[in-house]
Order: sequence, then structure tokens, then C-alpha cells
Amino acid sequence: KMAKMYLEHYLDSIEGLPNELQRNFTLMSELDSRTEEKKDEIDKLAAEYIANVKNLASEQRVQHLQRIEGAYSKCKEYSDDKVQLAMQIYEMVDKHIRRLDADLARFENDLKDKLDSSSHESSDEKKSRKDKNNKDKRATRDKTESDSDSPSLKKQKNSDPLLAMHPSDVLDMPVDPNEPTYCLCSQVSYGEMIGCDNLDCPIEWFHFACVGLSTKPKGKWYCPRCTQEMKKK
Repeated sequence: KMAKMYLEHYLDSIEGLPNELQRNFTLMSELDSRTEEKKDEIDKLAAEYIANVKNLASEQRVQHLQRIEGAYSKCKEYSDDKVQLAMQIYEMVDKHIRRLDADLARFENDLKDKLDSSSHESSDEKKSRKDKNNKDKRATRDKTESDSDSPSLKKQKNSDPLLAMHPSDVLDMPVDPNEPTYCLCSQVSYGEMIGCDNLDCPIEWFHFACVGLSTKPKGKWYCPRCTQEMKKK
């Protein structure tokens, strides 16, 4: 039931993801079309310029070149927009992956707590049963003094298999050893994370809490280690 609850909540959270991804992919496709149109426009402007450059006045040449430059600038804008959309797609998917990791961690903790509780209840039952057995044994010993020293009763006191049992070990669900670790804490990805803008950062990704963040800062962000290295330089 617990696993089903976690699964239903997670499926609810990703219900809108396909539509969001489709929207971004459609916008990227439109940007591709606009870029191709601009490239055709640049080719025509360039051919026009080459054909008429000898007959154009200096001011006309400058104006024509500016039109070509403007078309190139538009192509760059479209490309930058495409990159931003691709980053949004990555962040959307990565956000749900991190949520899944966090849900799995919570599920494992809940399962562990449940098993701990079950083990505790089992121990209480055994203790109650042990107390009852001891009362019965004391009654038997009071009834007949000679029986208390008999080998058969001594054996009964020390060899009850139920009393000798220990609570079973709690099921521990370790992290997959193949899963990559990140951050200053060297733990797996979970919750909100932020990437260091130093391309040579050896760690790259950090948990918000570990670097004292509650929201994503504007502009470039560098991790404490890279910030310290930059100060040294």
C-alpha cells in the first residue's frame, strides 16, 4: 500500500511533463524553420551585394552589409533561444529524476521505520511471553522445592527457544553502489540541486542545503571550492 501511494503521487507529478516537453520541442522546431528562412535571406542578400557592389555608393554598401549583419544576429538569437529551451527540457526532466530519488529515499526510510516498529512490537510480545513463563516457573518452584533443583526444570529455564531468539535485523536498502555521487557531502542526487558554472569543477552538482541555498540564484554561481580557488588566483 505504501509503495502504491508513492507511485500514485509520483505519476500525478509527471502527468503534465509530456505536454511541457512537446511544447518546447514544437518551439524548437519553429525556431529551426525561422533560422532556415533567415539563412536563405542571408544567401540572397549576399548574392545581391556581390552582383551590385560595384554600382553601389559607399552608404548603400554599408546599409546592405548591415542588413546581412542583422539577419545573422537574428540567427544567433534563434540559436540562443533553442539552447534555452533545451536547458529547460533538461531541467524539467532532471527535476523529476531528483524527485524520484527523494521519494525513493523517503520510501526506504518509511519502510525502515515500519520494520523497526514491527521489530519493537515483536520484542514486547516476547518480553510479555517471557514474564508469563517466569511467573509459571516461580509457581512451579514454590509448589515443590525439590523440583526446582531437578535437571529437567533447569533445562526448561535455559533452553526455551523463544526466549533465546533475538529480533531480526531491520531490512536495510543501501544506495546502488553504481549510482554517481555529488556535492561536498559525496551523496547521491536528491532534492533541489545547482550546477557550478566553472566548467572544470570536479564536483559539478550540489544540494541546495549543503551550499546554503533555498532558491536558485540569478546569474552565474560558483561552488565554495571553486570560489576559494578563484580567490587564490
